[in-house]
Amino acid sequence: MNQREMKTELDLSFILRTLKTTGVVLLIGAAFGLYYLGPWPSLAFLSGGTWGMVNLIFITGLVRVTIRPEGVDTQKALGWAIIKFPLLYGAGYFLLKVPQFEPLHLLAGFSLLLLIIVLKVVGRAILGLDEKQQQNQNFGQV
Repeated sequence: MNQREMKTELDLSFILRTLKTTGVVLLIGAAFGLYYLGPWPSLAFLSGGTWGMVNLIFITGLVRVTIRPEGVDTQKALGWAIIKFPLLYGAGYFLLKVPQFEPLHLLAGFSLLLLIIVLKVVGRAILGLDEKQQQNQNFGQV
């Protein structure tokens, strides 16, 4: 691919890998939490993490229909917004109102997604994966 050519499709592989990793870590963490903390804290951790994953999916969909070379697809953007804001944040409100769920456990589950994103970026920076990928693309062009 020529460097002057512009990509028209967003590369979503990072987000998909992050969601998969978060799902696996959530299940492992919930299993350990079930043993060490009990069912309610474990379920709150799992619910908070799932809420964060669904939020990222909705944000990704909203960004894909609003930031594109062809311009904003207004109908799809409104559809994503109508689904995301009332349903997702309403669900978050009701998660906070469950008497058995402590907000700290919900926050830990939600924060797990952010932690995984940071760790993936730091890992790529330390290993220099982006530089290696750029060198491989330049080598193929010579």
